Amino acid sequence: MVVRKPNFAPAQVEDYLLSRYGHVEGFVPLTEGEESQAFAFEGDGVSLVVRANKTRTGFDKDHYAHRHFASAALPVPEIRSVEAFDDQWLCISVRAPGQTLQGLSSEAGTYARAVADTMDAIASTDVSTLSGFGAFNAGGRGPFNHWCEYLAAIGDPNYFDWSAVSGIAPSAKVQPLLDRVTELAPTCPDARQLVHADFGSNNVLVSSGQVTAVIDWSEAMLGDPLYDVANIFFWRTWLACMEQQANFFEPHLDRRGWDADRLLCYQLRIGLQSAHDAATDGDADFVNWALNRCSALTSRR
Repeated sequence: MVVRKPNFAPAQVEDYLLSRYGHVEGFVPLTEGEESQAFAFEGDGVSLVVRANKTRTGFDKDHYAHRHFASAALPVPEIRSVEAFDDQWLCISVRAPGQTLQGLSSEAGTYARAVADTMDAIASTDVSTLSGFGAFNAGGRGPFNHWCEYLAAIGDPNYFDWSAVSGIAPSAKVQPLLDRVTELAPTCPDARQLVHADFGSNNVLVSSGQVTAVIDWSEAMLGDPLYDVANIFFWRTWLACMEQQANFFEPHLDRRGWDADRLLCYQLRIGLQSAHDAATDGDADFVNWALNRCSALTSRR
């Protein structure tokens, strides 16, 4: 996908950290996310990570997640500060040990049980101080009154402008997918639990058989925890680590009461939003991949 994110020279960021901490060691680039640059360093005798993003919204949600959700079962790195930097934003956080599931490649499946336990911890997190449904803001407020409203919003022109997609893919391909989500949304339970909403690849760190951190809470929402499972299933053909996790979850779907229609609805919702965002970024190839993936999922039902 075409991604708009900062493009700071490493020396720019290192010089800023030197001015802030006085002494910095081990400054190295890390694998970047879709929207942020990232660097590791030692400051004040602590292993830290600095990320650069064009907005502070996601960083503020990371801070909220650490303060409200972090526990022994759900490790969320401490956010030390969110700071303006050259008209953009830096977030400095404590560095967790381990590497991402995506970086593990063929070994990601060995962490499937630990990942499942962490997903259960996310779903069981107390959200009584939060309100609404859908992606909540840095104050813990979601914009919808019901979960089905969040799901169906993908087809509502008041929320999503599909004109960029129409220049890439025909309406005859997109509209049936939107209609299917609209049809299935009212049948989904009005659950209001914590959902990470971008879980399972480069936002999960692991080491020595354990999940050591869940990072990047920018997409976090209130709704049905099955949405996080659907994210793994949707991306299984795109990333090897997702395929391995999906293979673990597949035999347990019925036992956990996860019905196929809900799983389909959530996968389509994820895929359609991905296509919409890719079209906004001008990535025609990814738009077509996401829509083809959605079409393939519907053909199996």
